[in-house]
Amino acid sequence: MARILLAEDDASLRGFLTRALERAGHQVVDCENGDDAIDALEHGPYDLLLTDIVMPGADGIEVARVAAARQPGLRILFITGFADVALSAAQASPQAKVLSKPVHLRDLVNEVDRMIAA
Repeated sequence: MARILLAEDDASLRGFLTRALERAGHQVVDCENGDDAIDALEHGPYDLLLTDIVMPGADGIEVARVAAARQPGLRILFITGFADVALSAAQASPQAKVLSKPVHLRDLVNEVDRMIAA
């Protein structure tokens, strides 16, 4: 079981992701924006940060930067619906993975499991 910090501003998608990851046996701390995710880092450590990139307040790249500084070695998985933003995320955090929306829940859970196992 992994402890996952999830930052996603779309309430429906956040709920779907949280339920899918919890059904897969993970503990999920979910946040509705980047600022809340940065605050939630105080309640770590986490095994994985799963974050949307485009959100109100701090964007996912900023959340990842702060998270990596506070918890070196944290695995990071970005999700985004914007191809050009995905490229920026990959350049900003070369160790991170990027999944494009729409993402199938099974694919997301499989990628999370692969990253946790690595």
